[in-house]
Amino acid sequence: MNSSELLTIRLHNQLLTTHEMKSPHEIVSWMGAMQAQALEMAKWAIGSRLPDSSATAITDALNRGEVIRTHILRPTWHFVAAEDLRWMYALSYPRLKPVYRSYAKMLGADESLLYRYIPLIEEFLTGGKHLSKQEIGEALAERGVTLDDNHLKLLLSFAELEGVIVNGELEGSRQTFTLLGEWAPRTMEISREEALERLARRYFTSHGPATLQDFAWWSNLTMTDCRQALAMIGSDFMRETINGRECWMPDNLRTPPSDLPSALLLAPFDEFVVSYKDRFEMIDAEHYSKVMTKNGIFSPTIMLNGRIIGSWKKSMKKNAPQITLTFFEKMPKRIVSLFQPEIERLEKFYAQE
Repeated sequence: MNSSELLTIRLHNQLLTTHEMKSPHEIVSWMGAMQAQALEMAKWAIGSRLPDSSATAITDALNRGEVIRTHILRPTWHFVAAEDLRWMYALSYPRLKPVYRSYAKMLGADESLLYRYIPLIEEFLTGGKHLSKQEIGEALAERGVTLDDNHLKLLLSFAELEGVIVNGELEGSRQTFTLLGEWAPRTMEISREEALERLARRYFTSHGPATLQDFAWWSNLTMTDCRQALAMIGSDFMRETINGRECWMPDNLRTPPSDLPSALLLAPFDEFVVSYKDRFEMIDAEHYSKVMTKNGIFSPTIMLNGRIIGSWKKSMKKNAPQITLTFFEKMPKRIVSLFQPEIERLEKFYAQE
């Protein structure tokens, strides 16, 4: 298998070609978890995988609690299906707790005090309430707990880490918090081994061909855990050496013909880009820094047949979204024209919000 074939299969498995799924919940559930910084742009990560979708449809799925945005796997925002939240939290906790303790140390925060304040947040939100960070800060101040913005963020992070709160309904563009116990469905507890197997199966099905190292990067699990998880699912997956790396993918692989060009505009931090440790198949080294910075910032990308050939940005003109493309190199008009349907789809996606 060559690089072009690898990218074609990934496009298919990541739902960036034809598929039968109809809802944001189905997309997120299939993907396992989808990185979701910059919420308004992150909605397109789901929408780009759903023909005729809109930003409003993604918001509705979040407001119904079908898809939840929270910190999970790595210490960053992700979309996750509500029914997957608790077992993923259990896997993530041992890896995320030291990170948040490090944040607390850097801010000089007293961790024991943070844990004393968490029950107050729980009290404020009990009964199905959805409050913004500012509203929670004001409620704490009324109880004599005054926190600056950094310490309030840290407190909310610890409350989230401990499974007390998650993001709730959106009020316009304002994100709220609510109680996990009231917002996400109760699910049957599973063992850690079952959770490892489930996560690995979800990742290699939706992201393959991928390596063990890719899975470790995406999941933030130890290599020991990742090897154990892969060993549990290995008999259901095929492996092939591609560009000197052992890659795993579903053994019942069926991909559509690749004779038609795939012209896509992907969201910043899209799973197709961010979820692999090595990205040399999708972008030339000379262009890497134009869309991916050393401190982990990923730009929106222009993708042709699985390869990144530029970046795009969204602006507002007369209250209407406008998409501007910037290619790494001068492109023939016939290539540029391939992206016109995608531009129109993206502008329509945000125009309907």
